[in-house]
Amino acid sequence: MKTFTHTALGLAAFVSASPLSSSQNLLVPASPTKDAKSPLDHFLSYSIEFSSFADFAGNLSKPNTYSYTLLKNLAAYAGSPPLVRVGGNTQDLTIFDASQKLAVIQSFSQSNPDYPANQTIGPAFFESYRTWPGVHFSHGFNLADNSTEHRQALLESVPFACHALQDRFYGWELGNEPDLMNITLAQAPPRGSDWSEATYVAEWLEWTRKIRQQVKKACPKLASSEQFKFLAPSLAGSPSLSNFSAARVFEEGLNDDNAVGIISQHKYIGARGNPGITLQGTLMNHTNNKRAVNELLAVSTSISNIPNRSTLPKNAPYILGESNSLARQGIGGVSNSFGAALWGFDYALTLVSKGIGRWHMHQGTNYRYQAWQPIQTKNTTKGTKAPYYGNVATAAFLGDLTKDRPKIVDLGLPHDFQSAFASYKSGKLAKIAIINLQSYNTSDDNPFKSSSPRPVETYAVQVPSRCNRASLQRLAANGSDAITGVTFDGFSYAAELDEGRPVRLSNVTRGEKVFAKRGQLLIEVPASSAVIVNLY
Repeated sequence: MKTFTHTALGLAAFVSASPLSSSQNLLVPASPTKDAKSPLDHFLSYSIEFSSFADFAGNLSKPNTYSYTLLKNLAAYAGSPPLVRVGGNTQDLTIFDASQKLAVIQSFSQSNPDYPANQTIGPAFFESYRTWPGVHFSHGFNLADNSTEHRQALLESVPFACHALQDRFYGWELGNEPDLMNITLAQAPPRGSDWSEATYVAEWLEWTRKIRQQVKKACPKLASSEQFKFLAPSLAGSPSLSNFSAARVFEEGLNDDNAVGIISQHKYIGARGNPGITLQGTLMNHTNNKRAVNELLAVSTSISNIPNRSTLPKNAPYILGESNSLARQGIGGVSNSFGAALWGFDYALTLVSKGIGRWHMHQGTNYRYQAWQPIQTKNTTKGTKAPYYGNVATAAFLGDLTKDRPKIVDLGLPHDFQSAFASYKSGKLAKIAIINLQSYNTSDDNPFKSSSPRPVETYAVQVPSRCNRASLQRLAANGSDAITGVTFDGFSYAAELDEGRPVRLSNVTRGEKVFAKRGQLLIEVPASSAVIVNLY
């Protein structure tokens, strides 16, 4: 057995043996199981906080080319760029002002520096939708503020939104997490104790109809029954906070106008402030990821089992419309660590294997769980963050979804801190991902810094006889607590190297080949790392 040394920039070498190293057999079926699932196109997509969108995208005079480069990196693997949902809490704090010259004016409170307490947007805001060629967007409207003046402002914003999105339209959204609108969180709730599925649906139908009237006047093509579609109901789905039921929302008639094109549900693994949150126990934990995905599936099943199925949208995919590691913008040292990148890789493949076809990973300026910081601020340095590398690994493993949507199977490894998945194309085994989620900490300021050599798990992978060799792509860093020095397949996407373009690092191992002996591949996976095995 061998242990693993990683420099500040990447994989350096395998070194001396460790008593903590071990090995196990991994039998991989030659063909997928009958119930194996495939991702939708654009599986790995993003959700960007409404108040942060101008930071991420820029405007026509100064587009954010760094953000666009990171999206194109993913498209190079996936065949098309991620879809981008523009929404979140601040879509329900946003008022349109047609006379405002600035794109965005924001007001922050001292109690919550993560996003504004309110903001106004002007027509210039919609330039941000024109800065990323080839990217398609959904646009979120404010449901929470129901004053006559502000509802009229919402309708006045519709022509600007639809003109900006005519050739890059993904969907509309009215309201973010309406199941929490009668609950006091950061501010006074916008609805009272009588807020229910029925009152929500009545309000939603009234204003989606009025939005459609405005779209029909300004952008007739987007008002057709095929095009005028919403992501809905976009519930938080938090049983501890809300007793809203997604199934009851549809029973109350949410889709009476056949305007729900995508059934969107939100889900975070945990939340900042909740007791017992740890990197190892909460995020780097395959069992916990499976629990979270099973809870998502339970919502989908409850919707599918409503008595009057005619009220359900036909052929509408069920997706994870907003999610990340830890709600309330994450925890520093946890959500921005390499362990969170491994979590994201494991969570993504768990979602696909269980039938969740798309994941919009939420982002926001200065958020701890972000994949990248789009601009320099007094709080956060512009740059590519560790979770982005988990996104790249996901895109690489799933491959070009415009050509082929592979079947993904969870291989059912035992224990909480490891996982493995197989990818099948045209019914044949094509790739294997192995993720070693055992934490290994290296930062000097971490009280749990590992003092022993880095363990390596060796997997004896049984593969079909036609698979006689493999190439490896590693997702690696110094340790699970690293927040810099992350690589995938020997490449860095750091902003400071080449503005997010892939840069090959000379001191990082790349191009590893493994050859089968008697139908078996020996794959070494150090603690707190992952590998993609490409079979030939």
